[in-house]
Amino acid sequence: MGENRTRYRQAGMALAVFLFAAGLFFGSAAHREEQPRTDAAERTGEDAPAWTRLADEEVTLDWYINYSWYATPWGGNLVSDEITKETGVRVNFLAPLGNETEKLNAMIAADTLPDLLTLGWWEPQVNEMVEKDLVYALNELADDYDPYFWEVADPAAVNWYTREDGNLYAYPNSSVTPQDVEENDLLGSNETFLVRKDIYEALGCPDMTTPEGFADAVRAAAERFPETEDGPLIPIGAHMFTNEGNVSFDKYLMNFLAVPWEKDGEVYDRYTDPEYIRWLKLFRQLGEEGYLFDDIFVDSRTQMEEKLEQGRYFCMIYQYTDMLSQQKLRYADDPGSVYMAVEGPRNAAGDDPTLPVTGVSGWTVTMISKSCSDPERAIAFLDYLISEHGQMITCLGVEGVTYDMADGRPVLRGEVRQLLDTDREAYNEVYGADDAYWMLQDNVMQLQWKQETSPAVAQLEEWSRRYVTYNGYVDVRLPAGSAEALAEERITALWSRTLPGLLLAPTEEEFDSLLADFVRERDALGYDAVREKQTAYVRQAKEKLGM
Repeated sequence: MGENRTRYRQAGMALAVFLFAAGLFFGSAAHREEQPRTDAAERTGEDAPAWTRLADEEVTLDWYINYSWYATPWGGNLVSDEITKETGVRVNFLAPLGNETEKLNAMIAADTLPDLLTLGWWEPQVNEMVEKDLVYALNELADDYDPYFWEVADPAAVNWYTREDGNLYAYPNSSVTPQDVEENDLLGSNETFLVRKDIYEALGCPDMTTPEGFADAVRAAAERFPETEDGPLIPIGAHMFTNEGNVSFDKYLMNFLAVPWEKDGEVYDRYTDPEYIRWLKLFRQLGEEGYLFDDIFVDSRTQMEEKLEQGRYFCMIYQYTDMLSQQKLRYADDPGSVYMAVEGPRNAAGDDPTLPVTGVSGWTVTMISKSCSDPERAIAFLDYLISEHGQMITCLGVEGVTYDMADGRPVLRGEVRQLLDTDREAYNEVYGADDAYWMLQDNVMQLQWKQETSPAVAQLEEWSRRYVTYNGYVDVRLPAGSAEALAEERITALWSRTLPGLLLAPTEEEFDSLLADFVRERDALGYDAVREKQTAYVRQAKEKLGM
């Protein structure tokens, strides 16, 4: 898939289960149907998409994106201008300047929601907005204004997100079913263990799958290459620390160690797994030796991107899709100094990693608020974007400008490919394709137009395919406001405070003490009840998915 900032979120405590709502958001395992490629713009009459008859009247919709890093504007590039031309819709994107949760909560409290909202499916505000009657049921808008929705919506996603009241309040992007994984060998995980290629090869391509080999490689890299072109080498990199923990040091590490999500039919306590604790203790030891720099505990995403572009990390468990722009810039400057995916931490048995793709829940969901100035235009716009016609434009751009058809397949023009591979920011400003507007992207549908992968990222993209594991059945959530959901929230917050302490513990004895305190406090918060409820919901989810 393109560089689309897809964020595959495994969420929550204990099995990474964030159980979604009282209605469970479960659906059948219906595989996505082939969507016939018809020229929607030429259809007339009652079956014509609403956007084709509304395009002459221009409207502006405010669209809130719940990510402070999102900065691609609407208008002035090929794709957004073409979409406005075809639909009559201009978009005014809104993104929080600081804390996303605070901004979204403030809008909910003041009942000042914009026309459309996009946020992570796991966010509690999704359920809150539904319960407070702040968002429309998409199925009702479709029936009232644009039945075309039912032609282009993915049946599996619709079934999964339809609640017990029969209504669909949110539509996902990046939704993947078990059948999609079985039938598409191009689907991979974005979780990778990355090393800086030139340093790794200079060290003799050491085996970093064992704690001993990992530690030796980190020490050797720091000793032999203490400085990079742009500053001190950071021996171990990681994602940002958040109020949920740090995915590099918890969920992703667990997946590399093949820590199970279930065991003996019950949700498994991944956070106290012996293999996981063994590796956490290794990182603590490396921290004691000075190899966990302060940077990884305090850096923002922007600071991390700058250091990735500078090549200042030696190794890191990381979502490679989060660093493709920086990777391409490094490749253009010096192909030998890029990051490459290699075999990383493994459990003592040497089992293969279990690396997930997104599940049927996808990554984010988009909703239409009841404060929407024009709900008819909003649902018509959503239908346009999820259609094959809309997906092709957001993915490839405009035929004759960004791509040409050859033997029935689209082929990117050379100058477009060159800009995409060398300067993503400039590419977005000029073209805005390749899912620069990822809010309703359908990665599986877009596989039919997949282009030859840039040599800067091909190895990263291909590496994980052999280890792909479907775990979409964990993408469900406990009923908001229930005792178990509140307990889960507190446990997650407790873990986010505990993890840095474990990594920075001055001694192994202090580590053991902190971990024991975590387990004791977690149990007192109601962990057993949480896990019991999670197990019941996961079983139901697996049944609904035919697993």
